[in-house]
Amino acid sequence: MKKLALIVAPFLIMNPVSAVEIQSIITDSVQLTVEGPAVQSTRIGSNYSASGSNISITALGGLTGGTATAAATPCTNTYDIHTDGQAFSFSESITVGDTPVTSQTALSGGLFTTPNLYGNTITSAGGTAGTLAGTLSATSIPTVTAGGAGTTAIGQRTIQLSVFQ
Repeated sequence: MKKLALIVAPFLIMNPVSAVEIQSIITDSVQLTVEGPAVQSTRIGSNYSASGSNISITALGGLTGGTATAAATPCTNTYDIHTDGQAFSFSESITVGDTPVTSQTALSGGLFTTPNLYGNTITSAGGTAGTLAGTLSATSIPTVTAGGAGTTAIGQRTIQLSVFQ
């Protein structure tokens, strides 16, 4: 057994190690995007405030309560100077909120034809493809053609060659 180990041991130690790696990656891609329309609309609420000094109140202003289908409305108010000939200050502020809406119009040609707009609104028109295009070729880089507003065109070519031996 010892003789066999002495004969095999040099082959185990002297065995050459080899590493082989050949890698080739070619990636061609074209991405075309047309943005859709968007409406983000937030209702603003109603509020009322009044403040002052040397003021007497006959009828305090304010708001009537709104409903599910109607906004609040202002109430009548009557103020008077409390002590004639004395200095006074008065400030009154009112914001009448939005009337509730329960439905949105349908899309037509990539746009909302008559969107419901509240007091705080951000709108974005949908993109138009126009001349938006992209092509892939086996022998050259991808090509892209710009489109209309709200479009994106991305062309990509990746070539990687790795040889390790």
